[in-house]
Amino acid sequence: MVDVVVVGGGHNGLVCGCYLQRTGLDVVVCEQSGKLGGGARTDETVPGYLFDTHSVAHNIINMTDIPQELGLAAVGLEYVEMDPFAVGVFADGAIVRFHRDVERTVESIRAVEPADADRYRRFVHDARPLVRSAVAGIEAGASWRRRVRRGPGRVVAGVQALARNGGPQALVHQLVSPYAAVLTERLTSDRTRAPIAAFAAHSSASPAAPGSAFYGLWQAAYHLYGQWHARGGSQGLTDALERRFRRLGGTVRTGAAVARIDAPDGRVRAVGLESGERIAAPVVVTAVDPRTALLDLLDPPLAGRAAEELRAAHRGNAVQMLVHVAVDRLPAYRGARAGDYNGLQSYVDRLDDMTAGFAAADARRLPPDPVPTYAFTPSALDGSLAPAGHHTVYLACPSAPYELDGGWDDQAESFAERMIDQVECRAPGFRASIRGRALRTPPMMARELRWPGAHPMHLDISIDQLAWMRPTRALAGHATPVRGLFITGAGTAPVGGVAGSPGRAAARAVLDRHGTPRRGRSATERRALS
Repeated sequence: MVDVVVVGGGHNGLVCGCYLQRTGLDVVVCEQSGKLGGGARTDETVPGYLFDTHSVAHNIINMTDIPQELGLAAVGLEYVEMDPFAVGVFADGAIVRFHRDVERTVESIRAVEPADADRYRRFVHDARPLVRSAVAGIEAGASWRRRVRRGPGRVVAGVQALARNGGPQALVHQLVSPYAAVLTERLTSDRTRAPIAAFAAHSSASPAAPGSAFYGLWQAAYHLYGQWHARGGSQGLTDALERRFRRLGGTVRTGAAVARIDAPDGRVRAVGLESGERIAAPVVVTAVDPRTALLDLLDPPLAGRAAEELRAAHRGNAVQMLVHVAVDRLPAYRGARAGDYNGLQSYVDRLDDMTAGFAAADARRLPPDPVPTYAFTPSALDGSLAPAGHHTVYLACPSAPYELDGGWDDQAESFAERMIDQVECRAPGFRASIRGRALRTPPMMARELRWPGAHPMHLDISIDQLAWMRPTRALAGHATPVRGLFITGAGTAPVGGVAGSPGRAAARAVLDRHGTPRRGRSATERRALS
């Protein structure tokens, strides 16, 4: 018998495992695939070129103290800042650069769209306290010392948010609005609106979705906290977490898909693997889609009101379609500067184009032309990802349908060509630079990662499924009605994305319920956890 089994070896599962293992518990992480990481993996999808298979840029985990608490730098994690964190590359050759420094950004906007320069400064100024308040919530599971230390700042941020955004009624109205409405109200031109929308679309939320305003306002977070590339790709974070976990004494099992969680009398007894093996444990933490965990894997399944609420949790049909493009030179944008390749490169000319893309996905259709597309070129910051003189272009459409009328098999290639068109018209000669490519359709990612609906957040991060309501109000504390069973992962509180805080919060919930063990606990004492 072990003390804890963590089901799922993504970054949240590993974070949870590290925090539990370092207290003296005996923790086993079971990952269904042959490699840890989940959405934070980097693979050689084109021979000789390493591509992130989902997440590229990390910011939320760097707003927390998790990397410092777990000493990840000491086990090889290195982050490189992406500055500018985004550029808007328009079909007519215009480029707007969004630097970490607000004033540099304002001057870049002024050179292209003078009317929006001061408006953008005000937009970021008003959004900053909202972001600071949200970051305090993101730090779920943080030590009480850190929470106390941050308490006064959170109060100040709350007061500033009200003062800068017109008081309680105006602020509530803004937060329940679609981000298209907020961007249209605050800014005059698609030169600024469209690149902001390209980053906001990482939420898998349409610009027209009610309650999505915060994803547009989150633009201020990149100015406050930066955007970061893990050296070696997202795998750099995963590998550091694995090394820390193993050094703490934890056990990793890859190729160990969990088929069921045995809880015959309302308390966890073991997990059963697809291989037929059974691992007995009094505590199980699932770091997979919470609906899969509690309604499919749990035996017997969750029942009653808690199950009904979880069953009603929602995810949309719009997810990512990726094209990994290996090239012998970076895209030759007209008027490009060296730093333009550091962060996200938006190819969205109009906010309405992004809205149309999501509307098409909801209707199970491919987005119309021009396809909402953006790129990352992480090899510009990290030469370990490509052969000398060559580069990796991570090309993404954030509004591709998971369920597609007619299916993906006969439409993926032509859609990838339409995405490449968006680069070619901004960087003539891009097609001639291509040395290889790999397509990653939504169904492919769903199969590989066992993500229902290929949704990277498991569930929408809509206003009704955030923080203390994620995945539902009853389950937001990470404990479940089944004794010894806890949940974590992108579909749990406080938020999805590369955050780590759901993993730390779940570890805290386990320790709050079962106490902090002392090292050297005997097998008899471990069994007493149950």
